Amino acid sequence: MKRLIFIGGAMGVGKTATARALQNRLQPAAMLDGDWCWDIQPFTVNDGTKEMVQQNITFLLRQFLHSPACETVIFSWVMDHREIAEELLRRIGAETLRETEVHWFSLTCSPETLERHIRGDIEKGLRKESDIERSIARLPLYDKLPSVLIPVDGITAEEAAEVIIQRMNAE
Repeated sequence: MKRLIFIGGAMGVGKTATARALQNRLQPAAMLDGDWCWDIQPFTVNDGTKEMVQQNITFLLRQFLHSPACETVIFSWVMDHREIAEELLRRIGAETLRETEVHWFSLTCSPETLERHIRGDIEKGLRKESDIERSIARLPLYDKLPSVLIPVDGITAEEAAEVIIQRMNAE
């Protein structure tokens, strides 16, 4: 049986690093960062680009799930509304998901931890100062989701991946 793992969380919380750590632990595995499917400059959010990114993500997730080279597919993205994950699953389709375990986790942390993470990214030239306020404002949205919350304050991405693996094994 295949495994599809969604890793959501606010910008800067550590989704990509955790997903990469999971990929290393759960081989053979594919990892897809949703931001890679929307890497356009200037970054534009409108109905057309939203549709494009959903099509891109769906195509790649389906390809990975159909590949005999992958047992686990890990997808990380800012999924702060239930409808985001539900729409992606709908687009992937029941036929593809029939033989797939789906797990949905959201990484959470304190505003102070999130600001520290983003400031580190700003120093590396990966983010802007304005990202701090926008990301912190989204933290409460994750408490309302049906995903499993994984607090990442004071732990590494590898430790977060271990927590996720333990939670999946307990289900």
